[in-house]
Amino acid sequence: MKVIEIGHIVAGPTAGLLLSDLGFEVIKVEKPGYGDISRTLTGTSSGAFPFYNRNKKSITIDLKKKEGVEILMNLIKHTDVLIDNLGYGALNSLGLQYEKMVEINSGLIYLTIRGYGEGPYEKRKSLDFPIEVHSGLAYMTGIKDRPMRVGASIIDMSAAMFGVIAVLNAIIERERTGKGKKITIGMFETAEFFMGQHIASYQLIGKDLKPLNEEGFAWGIYDFFSTLDGKKIFIAVTTDDQWKKFCGLFSLDADEFPSNAIRYSNRDKLIPKISDIVSRIPLETITKLLDKENISYSILYKPWDLLNDIHAGSKMIEEKYNGRTLKVPTSPLGNSQLNDPPQLGENTEELLRDLGYNSQDIERFKREHII
Repeated sequence: MKVIEIGHIVAGPTAGLLLSDLGFEVIKVEKPGYGDISRTLTGTSSGAFPFYNRNKKSITIDLKKKEGVEILMNLIKHTDVLIDNLGYGALNSLGLQYEKMVEINSGLIYLTIRGYGEGPYEKRKSLDFPIEVHSGLAYMTGIKDRPMRVGASIIDMSAAMFGVIAVLNAIIERERTGKGKKITIGMFETAEFFMGQHIASYQLIGKDLKPLNEEGFAWGIYDFFSTLDGKKIFIAVTTDDQWKKFCGLFSLDADEFPSNAIRYSNRDKLIPKISDIVSRIPLETITKLLDKENISYSILYKPWDLLNDIHAGSKMIEEKYNGRTLKVPTSPLGNSQLNDPPQLGENTEELLRDLGYNSQDIERFKREHII
């Protein structure tokens, strides 16, 4: 199956990436001479393009020109899925209304990802962090009087995931009806869904919730501890059975705090006591003890530490980008193709020839900056 992706930075490209991992052929449509905005990002965002755009082909088309739109429409004739995350009405303004697309391809499934879904705010432009702020996610993530952004483009990526789920469902429906459909996924609606538990809790307890990092996480032992060799380890003890095993490892009296409710209400006593014990033991010894009783823990890592992690390393692939060899994570879906991120317009001529354009057509398109 074929996918056209008219996307940039994160949301649209994530949807394209996931579909490529499921075996779809993904054709990325980019602006001649510029391409996806993420191609030129620097610093902490410099890895965006190579991460989100492996397994794709790149064609350059100027969609502000009549013949550029005609080329895209010719591509759409032979396409199963069209993705865009350009914002409300962007394709319509170019004369690319969904109604026109389905006239030439009744089975087309069109996924549009934007800041807000249908409703009063549907025309509002937005980005990941503003959506986190509006939805309350930044409030719940931060600390008192300091809302914070999640350390990944989590809303962009999650909106794309919901989009892919909807696309797969639409493909199943198409088997029965023969018709495609338009799917609109809002980033705000995605974040709102994530906040559902907190919205429900507020109504049940009848008062404001504190940010999670102020309130705690409902468990008596669910915290960071420093080891003898200066490492940070997060330990989670969430059941009474785990508590008994934990106490057996560290010579604690399990009957002193027998239930999670008691442990949670006595964190001011319990956490300092465990901190003192852990501070006297090196990390390797701690992890061996916790592994012995299968008690949940994690060593505090930075993302790039995963390059040297024996489990994470097996989930990465190598790709070449701008003369560099990079290791990047695969998606949990697995992967059917492992192609490098495309150079801007790398597949333009190939794809145009597949559509029936000849050498003279292609040379004219170049001269007129249509491709």
